[in-house]
Amino acid sequence: MGSTFTEEEIVLWAYRFESKGPEELLQWAVEQYGTDIVLASSFGAEDVVLIDMLSRVAPATPIFYLDTNKHFAETYETRDRLQERYGTTFIQVLPNLTLAEQAERFGDELWASDPNQCCNIRKVEPLTRILSQYLAWITGVRRDQAPTRANTKKIEWDQKFRLMKFNPLASWTSDDVWQYIKAHDVPYNPLHDQNYPSIGCSVCTRQVLPGEDPRAGRWAGFQKTECGLHK
Repeated sequence: MGSTFTEEEIVLWAYRFESKGPEELLQWAVEQYGTDIVLASSFGAEDVVLIDMLSRVAPATPIFYLDTNKHFAETYETRDRLQERYGTTFIQVLPNLTLAEQAERFGDELWASDPNQCCNIRKVEPLTRILSQYLAWITGVRRDQAPTRANTKKIEWDQKFRLMKFNPLASWTSDDVWQYIKAHDVPYNPLHDQNYPSIGCSVCTRQVLPGEDPRAGRWAGFQKTECGLHK
């Protein structure tokens, strides 16, 4: 199963869904792709919203997470609470290299010396591998998260990974996300309550200070704002 759209059709469908809610887009996307669509989750605020929405409109949709082996304990605990809440098991996607093998090949704490290489090994390559099994994926990307995401469409062709990409929350604000979480009592990562608006690996994420950009806590000290999954 799986639909094939021309470039013009993708633009048209993105325009049609721009004014529609994320649940409606999720339902339509799953109708188009069935078992060939997957949700990528980091268990951040946006992703737990999508997990809850999918549980309502398309509960059989597979959900995966990239396990870098360096997540915060709170992130793994959030994963476990979500699995219990929704009665599901998320697909664990591991890097080809263990942390010990990575250290032997590239040196200790690669994330401190070459975070791009570390992200490529522990995130980009595993993502490429899992997405090769599907025709479409769903993400929690929002336009106001970062300048690099400002032009995100709700429906677009992912040129990097060569499949359709759905971003149901693209037009949402952070307030929209948190209103949904509170209204539906969705389990979320408690680090969000401790000035961690964007949560990645524990070794590359710090608290965000008042007045800082929401993604300032990611890869602090480096000219890096994305791990390579979306841009």
